Formats: sequence, C-alpha cells, structure tokens
Amino acid sequence: MAFCIMTDSASDIPVSVKNEYGIKVMGTPVVIDGVDYFDGETIFPDEFYKIQAEGVKEISTYHVSQFMFEEAFREFAERGDEVLYICFSTGIAGTFQAANLAKEAVIEEYPDFKITIIDSKCASLGYGLVVERLLTMQKNGAPKELIIEAAEFFCAHMKHYVTVETLEYLFKGGRISRGSAVAGGMLDIKPIIIVDENGSLKSADKVRGWKKAQNKILDLTAETLAEPKKQVVGVVYGKAEDAEYIISELKNTLHVKDVLTSQLGCAIGAHIGPRTLGIVSMDAWEPKFEEYLK
Repeated sequence: MAFCIMTDSASDIPVSVKNEYGIKVMGTPVVIDGVDYFDGETIFPDEFYKIQAEGVKEISTYHVSQFMFEEAFREFAERGDEVLYICFSTGIAGTFQAANLAKEAVIEEYPDFKITIIDSKCASLGYGLVVERLLTMQKNGAPKELIIEAAEFFCAHMKHYVTVETLEYLFKGGRISRGSAVAGGMLDIKPIIIVDENGSLKSADKVRGWKKAQNKILDLTAETLAEPKKQVVGVVYGKAEDAEYIISELKNTLHVKDVLTSQLGCAIGAHIGPRTLGIVSMDAWEPKFEEYLK
C-alpha cells in the first residue's frame, strides 16, 4: 500500500515535477469549438495559446466531473493505496464537490479505501507549489500525518499576486464589462488580482503599465513573504520572457531560497489569456516542516 499525492491540472504543476514524481494529475476539460480536450494531456499551452490568439474558435472549460474522479480514485482503491488530493479552490470551480461525490461512490465499492481531499482555496501554481513541497517532504521521509498537516498549513498561508497584460480575456469570460475592457486598454490599465480568504479571485488594485504591474506584484510579495531565505517561491507565466525580470528580482533582491516556475496551463489561461504573470508564496513559516524541505 502506497500513500499517493495527486492534484488537477489547474494547479499548473510543472511538467518536470509531474514527471519526476510520476503523480496523478487530473486533466481539466477544455472545449474548443465543441470538442473536448484535456489540459496537459491532449492540449498543451503553446498550441492552445496559438488557437486562442487567432480568436476564431469558441473556447470554454468545465471542471473535472464526478465520473472522471471515480475512474481515477478506483485505480488507487483497487491497489489498496491511500490518497491525498489537493484540489482546485471551491471559490473558483466545482472540482471539490465532484471529487467528494466520487469519493463517496468509490468508498461504497471499497470500504477500506482511504482518501483525504483538501480544498486548497488556491489557484494555479498556488497549489501546484503546495503539491511540490509535499512531494519533497515525502521524498525526504516525512510521515503521512505530517504531510497532511503541512498541506493544510501551506494552503492556508499561500498568497497569490497576479497581473495580466490585457483585459480582453477577462471581458470574454464575463468578469468585466466591455466598457471597462476598452477603457482599460486605452489607459494601459493592468489589474492586480489576488485569491482571497474564500479562495475566490478578487481585483485588489490596478496600475498603469506592464512594468509597474510587475513591480506591484513584487512589492506585495515582499510585504507578506515569510522567511524568504527558507522559501521556494512560485512564478507562473504565459510567456517565459515575461517572467525573467520577476525571477531575477526574487533571487537577487528578495533573496528567496529558490524559484519554482511553470507555464500557465489551458484551464486558467482560457479565462485570463497568455500574457499573465503571478507570484505565489507563503506568509507564514512552520519550523517543524523545515527538516523535510531541505
């Protein structure tokens, strides 16, 4: 029996981490002109953003279904494995509810199946970073109970500071009006987006200019970052070149321990566009996890 950590593709967990640990990542459905694809499985960011930029196809997403979760959980149950699933925030999608319905169904078939599902109340690399940290702890010999405790702590203390280069995709997703999108484009307005205590996306500020937006999310990170020399901080981007300045400042000015980078996946990129930059980090530090994070 193994203790297995899993997540879904809206975590934007780096492909290198996924491959290194061989973890199960549920592909979020992405619909392009009525055809279902699965984020990170049958559609990938570079291809997706080319399609999105053409602007001629209808694009939407929906959360991983109960049936899809049942299939995935059943494989673990049949092997007698125990599962810890770090899930996309309930404040943004219905993934958590679908996973819990699947859990109940599979436990009816396999009463001994043990699974813990944690609502991360995080988005994108916010919980991708949580998963990476848990996998590191597991590799370094942390006991199961401590890993679950760490998961809850990391999720509760993860800060997200995000900006986007254009408001067009927020308008298409119904999050802002056409007038706001047009005015924002004319004035070069960049929103500063956070994930609030309920796990929902929230506009926290707005600035003029892409460079000012980058500096703003860096400043906000600096204000809340706990123990930078001990922390791995996450940077998520649509285009790699957009992240170079952020990564340099985190390493050379804030002196963080390391930076975990990942490209924004299709599941979230469908709603905010390819030119997105985000920094995720924790606002608290717990020493008892430290020995397993070296």
